Amino acid sequence: MNFDIKKYPILSLANSVKKLRCLDISQLPQLCIELRKYLLDIIFFTEGHCASGLGVIEITVALHYVYDTPFDNLLWDVGHQSYPHKILTGRSEKIITIRKKNGLHPFPFREESKYDIFGVGHSSTSISAGLGLSIAAQKEGKNRKTVCVVGDGAITAGMAFEAINHSGEVQSDLLIILNDNGMSISKNTGGLNKHLKILRNFKYKNILKNSFFENLSLKYFGPFDGHNVINLIQILKNIKNKKSTCLLHLITKKGKGYFPAEFNPIKWHSFSKYNFTSSTKILTYSEVFGSWLCEMAKIDEKLIAITPAMCEGSGMLNFSRLFPNRYFDVAISEQHAVTFAAGLAVAGYKPVVSIYSTFLQRAYDQIIHDVALQKLPVLFAIDRGGIVGHDGPTHQGLFDLSYLRCIPGIIIMTPSNEDECRQMLYTGYMNNKGPSVVRYPKGIGTGTPLMPMHILPLGKSVTKRIGSKIAILNFGTLLEDALLAANELNATLVDMRFVKPLDTNIILKLSTECKFLVTIEEGIISGGAGSFINEFIMLKKILIPVLNIGLPDEFIFQGNQQEIKHEYELDAVGIKKKIFSWISDI
Repeated sequence: MNFDIKKYPILSLANSVKKLRCLDISQLPQLCIELRKYLLDIIFFTEGHCASGLGVIEITVALHYVYDTPFDNLLWDVGHQSYPHKILTGRSEKIITIRKKNGLHPFPFREESKYDIFGVGHSSTSISAGLGLSIAAQKEGKNRKTVCVVGDGAITAGMAFEAINHSGEVQSDLLIILNDNGMSISKNTGGLNKHLKILRNFKYKNILKNSFFENLSLKYFGPFDGHNVINLIQILKNIKNKKSTCLLHLITKKGKGYFPAEFNPIKWHSFSKYNFTSSTKILTYSEVFGSWLCEMAKIDEKLIAITPAMCEGSGMLNFSRLFPNRYFDVAISEQHAVTFAAGLAVAGYKPVVSIYSTFLQRAYDQIIHDVALQKLPVLFAIDRGGIVGHDGPTHQGLFDLSYLRCIPGIIIMTPSNEDECRQMLYTGYMNNKGPSVVRYPKGIGTGTPLMPMHILPLGKSVTKRIGSKIAILNFGTLLEDALLAANELNATLVDMRFVKPLDTNIILKLSTECKFLVTIEEGIISGGAGSFINEFIMLKKILIPVLNIGLPDEFIFQGNQQEIKHEYELDAVGIKKKIFSWISDI
């Protein structure tokens, strides 16, 4: 998408940071206006993250104007706010491909541009990485600067606290810009958020030099208006040559310059035409979870629901309104969320932790030590399991089955439709012997009606089709594609439902009735559900060929879910092709 010179006269002169720095400072307010318009134009064309980028236009322009990027290090935390950065760093024509297959990465990505010094996707990493870069720059001795732009939601995470604590001690040449808009995806929560509200209030100027940050030996500057680009440039020039760890507190408006996004930054965090045009009555899996959660809470007063800052995305909004005293948004703090749940379980409550698959990776040690080892009944509702799509490799939920199934005593369930998801949530919730996991995908289900809740027999599969030589063992929502392939191959099809405990009886039965076994899962096959079946077959010395179908040992990049499934042959056509080719080679 090329700049229309008539529509964007200043922006057309600043399609690289070198050209940007050639502009007169008086031209920069108009540049910001045009950049905001251009961002809105491309968002309506490409879809994707909207409100965050609109809120950092002036910060982005000022940073690239003052600092010598890419020689100076500039880190974005998180990458939702990096679209203006990409536009100004030579990617304006490719920006329409963002989040598309073979297009620009959704977040800063080192292989994409020398201006993306550090890749991000999850939050709260920039201060740690920036501190490392600043220490290296100090040893290099070339006066290289390091700047981290951190959202006020991202700074609530434990990793950010740890990095701030360390940076106050080592005092390197590091600038932390706190982009304070009161939002992450949802509204921010917690004690630090309350402290920032006090700092925003100029009536309390006497406490500014006694802020949380000053007490940790960071030089605090602010708060300042983050939308006054001329003033920002002067502030940054004043701070630039200070040889210590500084924190610049800037007040911004998420969605700035576009009233719908300013009024509803949660809805406009990421723009999707589906959100505004779809009239489908088929529930998403997140909605199934949210509905079950409310229904279960009416039955059991011991239910406590926990989310690390993903209320809307996880389908918990209704629950948070109906049961505010049993709802806890712990901010972007996945590790704390899990151990907090463990404490509640010890006290006799029934915690349900709703968390995206990719974010659960951050709390792996807590699942093992604080929950599983102590056999605590915590239910993990793992959303976005499998291929997520447009947000790329940082958000694909591909590793959970592999990293969870090795944990002793854990129950892992993979529903193939909405009703199975509902029944598995109930089954896991009623399990009092240890942790349970229900892992479900992003998006809508199959339209399967929801039935009254009942406990599923643990480790029991369901045979969907009886065939001849081939047996397909499916884990999760690829079942419909597997059924189409099974019909054409005249194969037996089993909905395994449980990754752990595994239905070993059906495996033993099919190994005597069939000549070939095929496992299917929407995840990395290395160490996944199929590997579990391989291990069992080897243990029992069963001589039968097994084909594991899933995703290969690589990171999966952006594209929509259907495109990715087709590329990696996880749709019906691909599954049939893989099985037929494999059998032909034997």
